Amino acid sequence: MVIPTQYPVMVIGGAEDKVGERKILTNFFNSAGGTQAVIGIVPCASQEPSVVGDRYRRIFTQLGVKDVHVLDIRRPRECDEDRWLELLDRCAGIFLSGGDQVRLFNFIQGSKFITTLKKRLKTGTLVVAGTSAGAAVMGEKMISGGSSGESPNRSLVDLMDGLGLIPELLVDQHFHNRNRMARLLSAIAANPDRLGIGIDEDTCAAFKGDGTFQVIGKGSVTIIDPRELTHTNYRDSGDNSPLSLHDLRVHILSEGDQYDCRCRSVCTPNLEMVSKL
Repeated sequence: MVIPTQYPVMVIGGAEDKVGERKILTNFFNSAGGTQAVIGIVPCASQEPSVVGDRYRRIFTQLGVKDVHVLDIRRPRECDEDRWLELLDRCAGIFLSGGDQVRLFNFIQGSKFITTLKKRLKTGTLVVAGTSAGAAVMGEKMISGGSSGESPNRSLVDLMDGLGLIPELLVDQHFHNRNRMARLLSAIAANPDRLGIGIDEDTCAAFKGDGTFQVIGKGSVTIIDPRELTHTNYRDSGDNSPLSLHDLRVHILSEGDQYDCRCRSVCTPNLEMVSKL
């Protein structure tokens, strides 16, 4: 029997397949414990949390999970109420839905809920997946908004603190689908100590817990590594002036590719794993 890889953190670019093969959601389901898992859905990034929560509850129930709960948090810091903390303690998997990443951040940042979630991630007793807005909050810094379709410049991206589940990342989602390369480059110019990661729709960077991730899904994951950056004019440029970034390293990864965030390098392809996928 082939034992599926377990992924403690899954960063999804949004619009993941919900009706067909459901490869990404199935990997989350398996990582959380399969049919025996208790899964909690956190839809508070959405303006319609009950609609979004019910949709994911139906999906995971159809996959075979018998114990699925919607954590329908409606106000900032409501997640600190005992009913939600007790439910978090029971869950083996937490799924952060799409919507507005600023709304999601404001609802759970600085709370007992996010502190407990991080502790359980570190102890290996919880799996967390975030899609779209739920992916954007993964880093210690996050892209909260901006534009696309221009040359990189300071005004192209809005930045703020993130939830820091994987602190070194700076995540952008719906990446090639919404032409966000210049936006991510602008964000990296402002934060050259971070690793930029742009994730396409129906695509996931599935982290294994050892600093590496594997790409799952139909699109690509773009890595922008500024570790060897020799120059940027970010600090001296005007808001709408084109930015210079010299000596960036860029990787485009597709399904089966693996990347080591610690070494900042692409892992040697595992041909056996690719054939299984």
